[in-house]
Amino acid sequence: MALCYLADMTWHEAREAFDKAPVAILPVGALEAHGPHLPLATDVIIAEAMARVGARLVAAAGKEVVVLPALPYTAAPFAEGFAGTLSLPRATIARLVADIAAELARQGVSCLALANAHLDPAHLGALADAADLVRAAGAPKLVHPDLTRKPWAGRLTEEFKSGACHAGQYETSVVMAARPELVRDEVRSTLPDNPRSLSRAIAEGHSTFEAAGGPEAYFGYPGAATADEGRATIEVLGQILAEAILTDVT
Repeated sequence: MALCYLADMTWHEAREAFDKAPVAILPVGALEAHGPHLPLATDVIIAEAMARVGARLVAAAGKEVVVLPALPYTAAPFAEGFAGTLSLPRATIARLVADIAAELARQGVSCLALANAHLDPAHLGALADAADLVRAAGAPKLVHPDLTRKPWAGRLTEEFKSGACHAGQYETSVVMAARPELVRDEVRSTLPDNPRSLSRAIAEGHSTFEAAGGPEAYFGYPGAATADEGRATIEVLGQILAEAILTDVT
């Protein structure tokens, strides 16, 4: 079955793809600070890599798949104090995702899956709000494997599970695998470890990277990152996405 990238298609090709009631995958990330060594678009890069592998697996299982251009704008209040971060209101993102879903349903898409790599609580709340809006509209089916929850979180790396994983070993490894030219390796190699758990800081009520103990907007162990780990992580992320889609559409 076919795997297509919407932005690369002509409208004739899109019409043919949508006539087959495909699954659509929307990579979702953010433009926000990721330490002094990773690009602002780190979450977008991870989401796109997750979408590529997930789409390949879903297509191999016999489903038509259309991959959408990534959504790079969302709520990112934890990083608002850092230059380059663009944080939009939660309600804006919820409405935007729901409106994208409605447009896809109008054109015949049966299922919209979110390949999400941004874990700010405000953003996750926006996606939950979007899911409520999509359900109320009745179509399309919305699939969103939340990486912060079971069973998905347990399949990711030890650093990820520790919560000390923003621009650390987990994310840096993925960018090293997917876009190595964007990693400032000369900076990365000099960064001290920051073992503070961002997830624990969130549970304690902190609402910024600075307050959580990340004055340079990173948590974890960027110096331990490797491209091999990144490639393995991308495969796991894609498998998670594909399993969530195939569970809901079969």
